[in-house]
Amino acid sequence: MGNVVIVMAVCICLAASGAAADDQPQWGQKFSRNMISSETGLVDDFDPASGKNVKWTAALGDETWATPVVAQGKVFIGTNNQTPRDPRHDGDRGILMCFNEDDGAFLWQLAVPKLGPDPYLDWPRSGIPSPVTVEGGRIYAVSNRNEVICLDIHGQSNGNDGPYVDEGLHMGIGTDTVYEITPKDADILWIFDVPNQAGTYPHDAAHSSILLDGDFLYLNTSNGVDNTHRQIRKPDGPSLIVLDKRTGRLLARDREGIGPRIFHSTWSSPALGVVNGRKLIFFGGGDGVVYAFDALDSIPPDGEIAALKCVWRFDCDPAAPKENVHQYVRNRKESPSNIKGMPVFFQDRIYVAVGGDIWWGKNQAWLQCIDASKSGDITSSGLVWKNEMTRHCCTTPAICDGLVFIADCAGLVHCIDAETGETCWTHETRHEIWASPLAADGKIYIGTKQKNFLIFAADREKKLIREIRMDSPIAATAVAANGVLYVTTMEKLYALEKQ
Repeated sequence: MGNVVIVMAVCICLAASGAAADDQPQWGQKFSRNMISSETGLVDDFDPASGKNVKWTAALGDETWATPVVAQGKVFIGTNNQTPRDPRHDGDRGILMCFNEDDGAFLWQLAVPKLGPDPYLDWPRSGIPSPVTVEGGRIYAVSNRNEVICLDIHGQSNGNDGPYVDEGLHMGIGTDTVYEITPKDADILWIFDVPNQAGTYPHDAAHSSILLDGDFLYLNTSNGVDNTHRQIRKPDGPSLIVLDKRTGRLLARDREGIGPRIFHSTWSSPALGVVNGRKLIFFGGGDGVVYAFDALDSIPPDGEIAALKCVWRFDCDPAAPKENVHQYVRNRKESPSNIKGMPVFFQDRIYVAVGGDIWWGKNQAWLQCIDASKSGDITSSGLVWKNEMTRHCCTTPAICDGLVFIADCAGLVHCIDAETGETCWTHETRHEIWASPLAADGKIYIGTKQKNFLIFAADREKKLIREIRMDSPIAATAVAANGVLYVTTMEKLYALEKQ
């Protein structure tokens, strides 16, 4: 990937007809994390039951939280092991599956034992919730054990390339089993164990979408509370780290002292943008603060772990409690805020959802717009606008044609003016929404946790084009690549194409 972000003034989701089809090698638009796509000619109607406009389907586990990634003729998706593809792997596992993009044929999988025995380290049946990032012949994944794993895109079909050659041991971690490696297994090139090598303590499930910039991999660590929900076991652990994509070496980390202020966990993945010629990494902390760091421009000397330089910080909820934060657990009226979706960079602004924790905090939540061109503590000076939402928000916004589309856990889809923050329209789905919206081909695609998939016009006036009943709940964001729309339910992956 290049080192310059090109910010378009005109929404690329409404690009001119005939735009070239392309892969989708990471979650969201490259660098900025905007949930948009330049694909055109996508479906606006399909029927899972009759097969109308369904190119192919693939069976997954029974809990699929990850968003699919499409690259180099392959589709990658994390799931669980409730319906094993390999009978050798019995019981709960994290699974990363690789399918053929053309026909959905199963190619290979990464099977990872649970981190346990504490379920709060690696929540039962949650599988691998993290979407992968792909570049060249390499896949960068975060496993359910909170390992960053570099994989050969071809799996073991072209041999065990190394330097890592102990895949048989890795598949049997915590047991005496050493598995025979088959052509249907993943080929691991290197592993970085985030908890053990970076000094963190993950909570619930490792969820990170790796940001790739040159030789650098940026990712959140999932550092959080322990099973009591009353303390941060690793308060000095980093929330944001940087690895060398070639070797997995730890190069840099934040030194902002975020740990003690994390109310639940570190959910949000980083974004990147260039402001006044300065390349910045934008990160939503588990303390409800958005940070901007200078991007690395060189590899630190061997043995050195650099401190990321903070350019600005913006407290999204300055009136919230800042000390002894865990005394507010289960308080639905007063608590700190945190950030679950990713910050999106667009035209020198950051758009981010923030609010009380879904499980343990207050109901209040907002979509906020921040001026990314400032420096220092910009809590007072950096707010452009904020729009109050009904209840908690897990999603990342899609910014398109002067509009921001986002959804919340109250089941509302929001269309908001990107310049002013004024609400253009809302739609009540009556069902909790965790998936982020996708803006593509003049449409908004989004699913709910009650099996409904909705298609809207990407317009200032509300127009619901279609509502389709799916086989199981939806938590993953829809993805468009090479003329095909991918919709993931808890149990199936659908490749949809006009027929």
